[in-house]
Amino acid sequence: MKRRNFIWAGALLAAGTGFGLWRARGPRKLDDAAFAARYDRSLAPPEGGMSVYHLGHSLVGRDMPVMLDQLVAGHSHASQLGWGASLNQHRKGDVPGLAEENTHASHRAPTEALASGDYDAVVLTEMVEIRDAIRYHDSGQALAHWARTAREGNPDVRVYLYETWHRLDDPEGWLARVDGDLTAAWEDALMRVAMAQKGVGTIHLIPGGQVLAAVIRAMEGGKLPGLTRRTELFARDAAGGVDPIHLNDLGAYIIAITHFATLYHQSPEGLPWALLRADGQPAVPLPDAAVIPLQRLVWQVVSRYASTGVAG
Repeated sequence: MKRRNFIWAGALLAAGTGFGLWRARGPRKLDDAAFAARYDRSLAPPEGGMSVYHLGHSLVGRDMPVMLDQLVAGHSHASQLGWGASLNQHRKGDVPGLAEENTHASHRAPTEALASGDYDAVVLTEMVEIRDAIRYHDSGQALAHWARTAREGNPDVRVYLYETWHRLDDPEGWLARVDGDLTAAWEDALMRVAMAQKGVGTIHLIPGGQVLAAVIRAMEGGKLPGLTRRTELFARDAAGGVDPIHLNDLGAYIIAITHFATLYHQSPEGLPWALLRADGQPAVPLPDAAVIPLQRLVWQVVSRYASTGVAG
């Protein structure tokens, strides 16, 4: 009987069916209708300040969560960061830069933190290049692991995937990559795959890349007074050269109010813009004339996507 089964299975593989065909199709994921159905209803706005856990790398950074703390009374955070770390590296405990990136009072190891049930929301950040994360770091499964772990600790926790961006010098074009990868990578290869698994639940989106793209288009279209070039949002190295992926204080503020709008279901219009960095020093503020139009633009983007959980 065993030999017959073996021969039968081999015949299926040779014919292009069975396990071989299943592998060719890739991992199971939600179809279009099932994915859309997850976002038929918006989340209820939180009633007060939230306790949030961030898992990721330098595109979370230390400054952005600290800025977010200053925007809402009662908001607090903990985090674990690494050097370009993938969600799978955090899962395996093999995080580059773990010691160097977590020498701060807000660090908390993720497995223990999520098991505690202490957090109202968990924000998960995948490494970039996102295509490499999908190909080599089992992104969909790693996202599912952390979402499931968060819900085991707190069944009512809100789980978010933070969509980031790519290098400014990407050969395919920075805006083109941000536009195309939202569906192809962040939604199809991560969110749909993770949410198809048992115990994961619905994962919502913090559209960081989409917001930055909208802001850059507005800047370069002359619609944000005092801001004209995308490089004005990015850090510079010791020699004055543009860092092609890490944000400066202005960029960190934009991402902080993107988190605010998504987590709290409120427009960031009217929020303060003179904040402190994680080191306690004043952050470079936006030009005064750009603040209100930029805050309004962030809300327009966040409220556009059903996957944020925010009612449009």
